[in-house]
Amino acid sequence: MSVRRLGRGGAPGRAEAPVRLVHLGLGNFFRAHQCWHTEHAGDGAGWGIAAFSGRSNSPLVECLSAQEGLFTLVTRGSATDRFEIVGSLSRVHDAAEHEAWLGYFEAPALAAVTITITEAGYVRGSNGGLDADLPAIRADLEALRRNPRGLVRTAPARLLAALLARRHADAGRLALVPCDNVSDNGTMAKRMLCDLAELLHPGAAAWIADSVSFVTTMVDRITPRTTPRDVRAVFEGTGSEDRCPVVTEPFHEWVLSGEFPASRPRWEDAGATFTDDITPYEQRKLWLLNGGHSLLAYAGSIRGHHTVAGAVSDDTCRSWLEQWWSEASPHVAQAQADTGAYRAALLDRFANPRMHHRLEQIAADGSQKLPIRILPVLRAERAAGRLPLGAVRVLAAWVCHLRGAGVAVVDVRAEELSALAGGPLSEAVRRVLDALDPEVGADGEVKATVIEQCHALEGAGAR
Repeated sequence: MSVRRLGRGGAPGRAEAPVRLVHLGLGNFFRAHQCWHTEHAGDGAGWGIAAFSGRSNSPLVECLSAQEGLFTLVTRGSATDRFEIVGSLSRVHDAAEHEAWLGYFEAPALAAVTITITEAGYVRGSNGGLDADLPAIRADLEALRRNPRGLVRTAPARLLAALLARRHADAGRLALVPCDNVSDNGTMAKRMLCDLAELLHPGAAAWIADSVSFVTTMVDRITPRTTPRDVRAVFEGTGSEDRCPVVTEPFHEWVLSGEFPASRPRWEDAGATFTDDITPYEQRKLWLLNGGHSLLAYAGSIRGHHTVAGAVSDDTCRSWLEQWWSEASPHVAQAQADTGAYRAALLDRFANPRMHHRLEQIAADGSQKLPIRILPVLRAERAAGRLPLGAVRVLAAWVCHLRGAGVAVVDVRAEELSALAGGPLSEAVRRVLDALDPEVGADGEVKATVIEQCHALEGAGAR
C-alpha cells in the first residue's frame, strides 16, 4: 500500500496563508487551540501563523517543516476519533533562527503575536515582576546591550528584541496575546516586558506601553502529549503518515479581553468569546480545572494512578476532587448554577478513558502552578475563618511528591525544593511552605494540617 505524506501539494485548498500572526512556544496545545481557532475563522485563509520553538534543536520543527506546517488534529471523544488536517501554520522555525524571528516583527503585515511559554517562562521574581537576578536574564541583557539583534534565549528577551526591531522598522502597533494558565496574563506579560525594557533602555517601557496592546486570555482545551499509538491511529484512520499529530478533547473555550490595533482573525467564528471582564472565566478555569488537575496529579499518582481518567475513577480521589471544588466554587465570580454545570462537564471530560492525559505531564512545575491554582482559594477561606481541607490536601500531596511519592519531580525549582523537602516531615513541611509562600508557611494551623494530611496520604497510597 502506498503511503500518503502530508504536504501542501497533496492537500487541496491548503495553500499557505500569508503570515500575519507569530507564535512563540511551539507545542501541542498551541496547535490544538490557536491553530484550530485560526483554521476555523471565517477569514482564516488570510491569516497564516509563523511559529517558533521555545528551545533550539526541537525535533518538532523538523517534523512540521517536512509536512509544510500541516498536521492532523485528532479530536478524541469517549467513543470515537475525528481526524482533521489543520493548515493555518504557514511557517515553522527553530528558536535559533533569530533573524527570521526579528524579520516577522519588522513587517507591517504582522498584527499579533501569541505565546504559550508556560508559567515558568515568565521568569517572575518574588515581587511578581521580572526576576532580574536570574543568570539567564542577566546574560540576555548583556547580549542585547552588545547587539540589539544578538541571539537571546529567555522568552522575555526574545519578545523585547522583536519589539525593538519593530520599533526601529516603524512597522506599527500590534497585539501581544499570552495564552498560558496564568491569572491576568496580559498584565503579567506587560510587566515582564516593561521591567526588562527599563533595565535595557530607560524610556523603552513607555514606548512598549504605547505601541503594544496586551490582551488577557483564558484558554481551555485538554491536550495530552502525543504517543506512538496516536501516530498509528492517524495512519489507520486516514491512510496518511503524520509524524507529529495532536490529540485533543472535543471541548474548547477561548476568552479574550483587549484591543487588536492591527486587526485579527474572526476567531469568534470558531467559538471564541470577547469580553470586558475575563476574571470569572479565569477563576473557573484555574481553580476548578487546573486546580483539580494538580490535586489528581499529586494525590492520584500517590495512589498509583497514571492518568486523569484513572485517578477520577477512584472513589477516594473523586471525593477529594469534589471537596476541593466545593471549597473553590463559592469564590468563582459566576452564578453557582453556571459553576455547577461546569463542574459536571469537567467530570465527563476528566473521565474520558481514551484521552490518556498523564499525571506526570500535569505535575511539572508545581512551584509555579500552585500559587495561582490553589493559594487564592486557601487565602479566601482563611480570611473567612475556615480551614479548607481540600486545598490543604493539595499542598500536602505536593510535599509528598517532592519527598519522592508518586510521579517524578520536574520543576524549575526542583533542586532547591527537593532539598527543602528532605529530612523529618515536620521540618520539611515548614521549609517547603515557606519557600512556596511565607504567609502560608507562617500559618500554624495550615502547617499542622498539611503534616496530618501527609501522613494520611502515605497511608492512602497503599491501594
